[in-house]
Amino acid sequence: MIVDRRVVTSSLLAVAASAVLGGARAAEMAEKPGAAAGARNVVLVHGLFADGSSWSEVIPRLQARGLNVTAVQNPLTSLPDAVAACERVLARQDGPTVLAGHSFSGMIVTEAGVHPNVAALVYVAARAPDAGEDYTALAKTYPAAPASAGIVFDGDEGRLTEEAFLRDFAPDLPLDKAKALYAVQWPFHKALLAGKTNHAAWRDKPSYYAISKDDRVINPDLQRFMAKRMNASAIELAASHVSLLSHPQEISELILKAAGRT
Repeated sequence: MIVDRRVVTSSLLAVAASAVLGGARAAEMAEKPGAAAGARNVVLVHGLFADGSSWSEVIPRLQARGLNVTAVQNPLTSLPDAVAACERVLARQDGPTVLAGHSFSGMIVTEAGVHPNVAALVYVAARAPDAGEDYTALAKTYPAAPASAGIVFDGDEGRLTEEAFLRDFAPDLPLDKAKALYAVQWPFHKALLAGKTNHAAWRDKPSYYAISKDDRVINPDLQRFMAKRMNASAIELAASHVSLLSHPQEISELILKAAGRT
């Protein structure tokens, strides 16, 4: 049998080139954020004007997929207190964990997300500051969100008026459901807003972001900026600030994606 050496040489070069390109592609993919394969735990953190029950529509959906789910009760007193409460819950998790935060608790996710149990981060219409960044100053570079005008203080404690809560915080929920959510609103302390993160976990952990296009609490364009800056895998929902209640299926799917369960 006569073998054309040119054909053999060409084939070998093609195989070698394919291997090199394949290796380069694998390296490129390794540098990009990806799912936390095998994560079996999810820790959820609520933000301002709410408590842990704000995740009530998401929790059963995640549990139905076999995930161990814990909702942190954020004390809303100071950022160090809130981070400590989250870290205590993270320390109890057995294995890789997805840490998800709504609204203000994006600050907590950003700081506590460096915990070794955390394999991926999910931000739901949430703050996502860089380490040491003044989030308030960042937010002021965008048009003010309408909800900020509805905050009232009783001494050191701040809360949303019922009118602002229904109009700006949860306008896409049925009225009875929005009023029930208002009834469990947990006041926050002024000191909480002064906190700055020391770490930015999203710089090292796979990150996901659900942007609320109709948000009246955090400017949607600010959300887009933060999601892009962290190179997050992002989705946009035609939702108010409380997409975790008005669009729980989509939020659950994003968390499942972060956990490698899709």
